[in-house]
Amino acid sequence: MKRRDFFRNTALGALGTALAGPLGAIGQTQQRNDNLDAYGDSTGHARNIIFMVSDGMSNGTLTMASLLRQRKEGRQSHWLQLYESGKAARALMSTASASSLVTDSAAGSSAWGGGVRVPNGSLNVGADGTHYTPILQKFKKAGKATGCVTSVPITHATPAGFCINNSHRGDMAEIARQYLPLRFDVMLGGGREYFLPGTRKDKQDLLQQYKTNGYTVADNRDALLQLPLSPAVPVIGAFCENGLPYALDREQDATLRQQLPTLAEMTTQAIRRLSLHPKGFMLQVEGGKVDWAAHANDAAALLYDQLAFDDAIKVVLDFAEADKNTLVIITTDHGNANPGLYYSDKTDDRFDKLQHMRHTNDWILNGIQRDTTPAALIARIEHAQGIVITPAEAAAVLTHYTRPDGEGLYNPRKLPFKELAAIQSTHTAISWGGMDHTADYAELAMTGPGSAMLPSFVKNADLHRFMLQAAGI
Repeated sequence: MKRRDFFRNTALGALGTALAGPLGAIGQTQQRNDNLDAYGDSTGHARNIIFMVSDGMSNGTLTMASLLRQRKEGRQSHWLQLYESGKAARALMSTASASSLVTDSAAGSSAWGGGVRVPNGSLNVGADGTHYTPILQKFKKAGKATGCVTSVPITHATPAGFCINNSHRGDMAEIARQYLPLRFDVMLGGGREYFLPGTRKDKQDLLQQYKTNGYTVADNRDALLQLPLSPAVPVIGAFCENGLPYALDREQDATLRQQLPTLAEMTTQAIRRLSLHPKGFMLQVEGGKVDWAAHANDAAALLYDQLAFDDAIKVVLDFAEADKNTLVIITTDHGNANPGLYYSDKTDDRFDKLQHMRHTNDWILNGIQRDTTPAALIARIEHAQGIVITPAEAAAVLTHYTRPDGEGLYNPRKLPFKELAAIQSTHTAISWGGMDHTADYAELAMTGPGSAMLPSFVKNADLHRFMLQAAGI
């Protein structure tokens, strides 16, 4: 497929000049990119597209997770390996929404999903009420299989932005109902409460309705791993209430490991089913808890969930390497909290404490009660993370349990995440810019058929048309 043909009649052709890669000059980067899409189907198009989103991933998150993997496991992250090997085209992406320079996840996903920037909080619905057809509906209409995988509720903003129209991202009970007639082939994540009569306001048993309408329902890890390969039967898996546990906490709990799948396992099973479809597929994979951890300034949760996302990247890249017909897109919808590793003469030693941590701040703080003593809190943090705080610091944290006033999204108990993170900073060398989304331009990587045509700078909404044209739709 010729570059000039691809960009004809699309705004992408007017964007950007070549952006030098980290490993070579502009000319060398361009030469590599010209060979990135040597494969494809008989028409030169991508038969499959896998769109991977590390939700809320600031550049510092990508950097520190890769450093952690290098220092703990002696190898580079799979994302950065793509850059080092020259196997990916790389760009920066503007992430703004229609209503703000700083997007939320609903508008961010809708920009990709519907091809138009919409106001924050909206899913493919413009400020004037216009509905924009989501991309998975377009792929399904074109005869391809479709699906989403996430570590947060499957009804959450990022998967929903590829699937449905709704003016209110928070109406997840309604989003669960909207999915039913659309019959996407594989939908896997958390958010079980939005499907059950006991936790829905309308008391409908949506899981039973899904079964009645021919879906297979997977409610635990074994059920997912043992699914028969029957591509004609759509699958929905809502494995737990709310989001899945943070990856680090799951690894320390035998029951959680037995009951709940990892993001990589869900991705593997989704690809196994979708790849049987004769006309190919489109799959979205989201590491949604990266964003939740950033909102909480929870360094251990953030970096190990980013590594769990990186494990899913390996699953996808292994499939794409064997398949030769799959365009892989890896990015984030926005930055969040801008964490970074800061210099001192003890930075390396302090950062290396992350290698030995057993639990997240989420695990620590949710296990504390109003009557917890400073000594008990000190012991709990030392057990979880190998960090020893002072009695005065412990007492300061505990004051927030008598008057809950903690900041951060996804913090219903108003726990003192910000205060604990500030104390930990001197032990880990990690500091934070805030507790919310940022307007930073986002990392965007592509490999596979069509990737060589990626401009050096794009708007988030441009990717919608890019994907349609790469797939020949």
